[in-house]
Amino acid sequence: MEKAVVLWDLDGVLVDSRQFHYESWLYVAQPRSVEISYQDFLPTFGMRNPDAIRVLFGDLPEEEINRIAEDKERYFRESIRGRIRPLPGAYNLVVSLHANGHKQAIASSTPRLNIEAILAEIGLKGCFDEIVSGDDVKNGKPNPDIFLLAAEKLGVDPRCCVVVEDAVVGVQAGKAAGMKVFAVAGTRRPEDLRLADRVVHSLEELSLDDFQVDC
Repeated sequence: MEKAVVLWDLDGVLVDSRQFHYESWLYVAQPRSVEISYQDFLPTFGMRNPDAIRVLFGDLPEEEINRIAEDKERYFRESIRGRIRPLPGAYNLVVSLHANGHKQAIASSTPRLNIEAILAEIGLKGCFDEIVSGDDVKNGKPNPDIFLLAAEKLGVDPRCCVVVEDAVVGVQAGKAAGMKVFAVAGTRRPEDLRLADRVVHSLEELSLDDFQVDC
């Protein structure tokens, strides 16, 4: 058995940023006279911005989609300052894996500037060897592109990777990439994540011994 390379989703896994994202969507929706309920928002959580905007705002010109995305994410980064915290077990597990010599990467649909801002806020920026964001791939999850690109950047075989996800589409993407997948059911029903190799309710349930692969 070898030390796994760990590919982390961000939102819902390392941090719970749902409320910050919802507030940010409301910020850009209000001047455009668009109403977004929390139930409207939830299915878009984890999508790349262009996909989420088409769901929430309808079919818009690319220029307007880009403008909405930029405004929304700028507001998001301002709103998390001093407010966002790592989810239970996240900080200790990432730090322990780093100290034990595991390569780690963020592979999240979140824009890169947001990823960097969140990691800086929670004190984990130095633990990751690579960051792959939704900006870096054409096809979002459940397509495996983002995980395959992360493995490529780290110079490792996909079979040597463990994906940590919380979303159904993320689990599907990890399995489509040929990787082992751990799913965190903090914000999902465990039965919805049944494609994962293991489902936990919190990262506190995982230890270094779990991050071993046969590759």
